[in-house]
Amino acid sequence: MDARILVVDDEPEIADLVEVYLKSEGWTVYKCGTGADALACVREQPVDLAILDVMLPDLSGFTLCGEIRREHRFPVLMLTAKADDVDKITGLTIGADDYITKPFNPLELVARVKAQLRRYTRYNESGRDAPSADLIDFNGLVVNRGTHECWLYDQPLSLTPIEFDILWMLCENRGQVISAERLFETVWGEKYLDRNNTVMVHIRRLREKMGEPSRNPRFIKTVWGVGYKID
Repeated sequence: MDARILVVDDEPEIADLVEVYLKSEGWTVYKCGTGADALACVREQPVDLAILDVMLPDLSGFTLCGEIRREHRFPVLMLTAKADDVDKITGLTIGADDYITKPFNPLELVARVKAQLRRYTRYNESGRDAPSADLIDFNGLVVNRGTHECWLYDQPLSLTPIEFDILWMLCENRGQVISAERLFETVWGEKYLDRNNTVMVHIRRLREKMGEPSRNPRFIKTVWGVGYKID
């Protein structure tokens, strides 16, 4: 696809390197060195995906991601110089879809971008008259895979593509316990590694958007030591 990608990094060497690899895929690249310039770009240009450095001269990449998430649902990848779980969890909690730690392999970055773009493309596909196999309706929760829309008690839920894919997989396997490993490898399409908190963070975000209490959720339940399920 002819994607338009925003790269926000105040280190010209890194931004230029990322640009070279992204353009080699035929994608359009917008480069910004500050958060303010990035917000201006998002307002003025159509963007399909953003790659944000955590450390920027005017505001943090986390703050920038939060601002973007106020109005846009396109995928966001965070670049962080720290391997700490805290940074990763923070980024995922405020709306990032993925993260990669510096120094990184440009080919790995391109692969992650492709995966997010595929998911985003599916998310934006329309088709109101979805076949029954693409529609799940139970206990006030309606999930339409054909339109990538979701309602809870007749109220629309604004989900990112990853959140939708997690919810659909749990609903499609209703009553069964799905391990974090299986969820991650199916939704993200990558091998699951030990101490990976990505699924846990996205489950927490899903519960928050659904207004679910963490201690006794009605829909997404934790089976400790095993995984997650929807009854």
